[in-house]
Amino acid sequence: MRAVHFHQHGGPEVLEYHEFPEPQHGPAEVLVRLEAVSLNRVDLFTRNGWPGLKLDFPHVPGADGAGRVVELGEGVTQFAVGDRVVVYPNLSCGECEACVAGLDNLCRHWRLLGGHAWGTFREYIALPEGNLLKMPEGFAAVEAAAAALVYLTAWHSLITRGNLRPGEVVLIVGASGGVNTASIQIAKLAGATVYVVGSDRKKLSIAARLGADLLIDRSEEGDWSKTAYLAQGRRGVDVVVDNVGAPTMALSLRAARKGGRILTVGDTAGSAIELDSGLIFGKHLTIIGSTMGTRGEFTTVMKLVFQGKLKPVLDRQFTLAQAAEASDRMEAGEQLGKITLTVD
Repeated sequence: MRAVHFHQHGGPEVLEYHEFPEPQHGPAEVLVRLEAVSLNRVDLFTRNGWPGLKLDFPHVPGADGAGRVVELGEGVTQFAVGDRVVVYPNLSCGECEACVAGLDNLCRHWRLLGGHAWGTFREYIALPEGNLLKMPEGFAAVEAAAAALVYLTAWHSLITRGNLRPGEVVLIVGASGGVNTASIQIAKLAGATVYVVGSDRKKLSIAARLGADLLIDRSEEGDWSKTAYLAQGRRGVDVVVDNVGAPTMALSLRAARKGGRILTVGDTAGSAIELDSGLIFGKHLTIIGSTMGTRGEFTTVMKLVFQGKLKPVLDRQFTLAQAAEASDRMEAGEQLGKITLTVD
């Protein structure tokens, strides 16, 4: 099989595309021929390297994927050869207290596919059957791959951790990224009013198509927190989704109402955040961190995707051999939705 891989940390130039031995499945594992994968910010962070990350090189990135079952390991009961499947990217031990409680994203030995273990940027992958979910025969592999990680992440953050309720007002910082476009749709599906802050009108047009109720162009309104605050009659919003981090968190705190919640699943523009503690306790704010989601949540949110109630926004489509070019596009911030790679 052919796979995208790298032998050292660095920019897109370290990505290579060569032949590798086809993986062998073990007991209770399924061999999948991948048809499509998608790019996430974590793929860039893994390639660039972060403190504490220790990889065995070469490393294959990629957390998302969808394809068809080609072989079954001994003891597999949930799948048959020929089934079409989408990948669930959390790797867990299945034995610790969190796993037994069904909270596998809190596993003591949690790993992310493509982050801590070889990922999906290849033609074949062998995974435990618990890391796969059947998808309808007619559903596009690129849409399933584009949806998996970001919709799981947004669902767990907004619905499970954030306890979003109908009638609440949500402010989403960012208009065109995968998690943010998923968050807009999930918030609307939950019955919330959605405000979106975007860097320009082109990206905000995506939020408008997804049903956002108020669009704030930060290139024209530097203090977008004031705009959001005043839009609610000087009350502020109930929930802020801020996955940008250092440059925006102070404004997110100011946009929230008394008793509001700040949700974060990442820090794409920096993690060193300076917080106004007086603002936090004075406004009774709650800051909620979240990572990925559980198998049960994955099943729930992907069924909504399969039913068309949630629909991933697709940006450009590349081939697996063009992974470096796709990475360039993401790093430049040019994407309008999810970047996908087809596996020919």
